[in-house]
Amino acid sequence: MGKETTPSETEWLVMEVIWQSDGDITASEIISSLKDSLKVSARTIRVLINRLLAKGVIRYEVDQKDARIYHYYVVKTKEECLAEKQERFVRNYFGGNSTLAVASFIEKSNLSDEQFQELEQMVEKMRKRQERLDRA
Repeated sequence: MGKETTPSETEWLVMEVIWQSDGDITASEIISSLKDSLKVSARTIRVLINRLLAKGVIRYEVDQKDARIYHYYVVKTKEECLAEKQERFVRNYFGGNSTLAVASFIEKSNLSDEQFQELEQMVEKMRKRQERLDRA
């Protein structure tokens, strides 16, 4: 099994702050944004930031006026991270069988008629998109 390259559950909270920022964000700004929702120390948040750097999900640039300040920015979009998480989940828990994964979620959910209709519309939309791709 390869090295994990997507944010863990706690790291995801840090990423949400970074994804919502326009451009870049400092560690102090991340800590300030998370102080009420994430009950951990500033030091722990800095550790999470370093883990995200090691995973290649974010990068930083040193502030031109103050070398002690780093400006963090995303390398992987939220959509890219979600796709990687989904692929890994399906591979690890469903032997790579996407159909089995989807069926399992649907079976365990209490979906309303409206939600089933929504799913049917999504499947039909995906089917049509795939048909267009196949013809191209």
